[in-house]
Amino acid sequence: MSDSKQCWIDVRGAGELKAALCQEAIHHGLDAIVAGDPADLAGLPPTVTRVLVPPDGGLDGEFGEADLVVVDPAVHGEPATLAGRFPGCRFGAFVEVTDPDSLAVACDSVRRDPCTVLSFRDPTNIPLEIVLAAAADARGLIVNTVACVEDATVNLSVLEHGPDAVLLAPAAPGEAGRLKEAVGRRSPDLELVELTVTGISHAGTGERACVDTCAHLGKDEGILVGSRSKGMVLCVSETHPLPYMPTRPFRVNAGAIMSYTLADPEHTRYLSELRAGATVLAVGADGRTRTVTVGRVKIETRPLLSIDAVAESGEPVNVIVQDDWHVRILGPGGAVLNSTALKPGDRILGHLPRRERHVGYPIDELCLEQ
Repeated sequence: MSDSKQCWIDVRGAGELKAALCQEAIHHGLDAIVAGDPADLAGLPPTVTRVLVPPDGGLDGEFGEADLVVVDPAVHGEPATLAGRFPGCRFGAFVEVTDPDSLAVACDSVRRDPCTVLSFRDPTNIPLEIVLAAAADARGLIVNTVACVEDATVNLSVLEHGPDAVLLAPAAPGEAGRLKEAVGRRSPDLELVELTVTGISHAGTGERACVDTCAHLGKDEGILVGSRSKGMVLCVSETHPLPYMPTRPFRVNAGAIMSYTLADPEHTRYLSELRAGATVLAVGADGRTRTVTVGRVKIETRPLLSIDAVAESGEPVNVIVQDDWHVRILGPGGAVLNSTALKPGDRILGHLPRRERHVGYPIDELCLEQ
């Protein structure tokens, strides 16, 4: 299986919209167009894989310009056998999974055939998980049929990696573009910078937020938190042991409730705004990112600690966190630093968003945060 996911569309039932959907797919750079008539594939550019699904019955060898012919093995024969009958033509298998027997057929196909297009009858991901597990060491392309764009995003996270491609029959123009956007959406790396601590002070009492995510965060992974939107510090997850309490690998003891964090690579949120089902950006010490789901935010009254730092550019950065040694910040190389042990001159990791914010969106306007 591949880490690069493909988008396929099926135009067999598109009727008068067929030509428009094909043009939209080409415009958005989709990977394959599936048709039931060789004439529908004629004239499509080589940038898209032309996939033919022949009708039930025998094959006459008239495949037109198809790059791939997807057959029902129970009707047309096995792809390997057909490749011998029709030299120069590439074949794949279509398997509809409806019961244990057809599931076994699907598992055999993904281990053997160069391409398997799957369709699952029941609204559960368990059969897909089983097929993906069966294909762990296989090289064939696995394509799963989805009913809508939202299903595609769910499919691609099954067993973490999902199938190699998703196949959608668009009901209207625009869906091909939305599919491409959803499948191609990846969380970009962030530029992290080294900040020099300039001051530490007790900041009285206030409310701080623990952000509990629905993800197992890594030992060098946390979330960015800052008192100002243009300067944030990387607060690490509670994955490191402490003598008096168990680890919480899903949690970041983030900071005071008015602090900014990144909900995704582009948008900020205040910690107080986060709710169950919202998103927050998990960031590693090397700048890698992923969007994770918030499961809960715990807001409680605690002593607070104010940490001031400065970037080499001169940008001032401040973060206010709970005043306790188990609140940790990441330093260069992923070093885990107890916040209460920081002192002027220490180096910590942070991020400097370049633009001001208005209701979480980047905007170019005068904004002074002190």
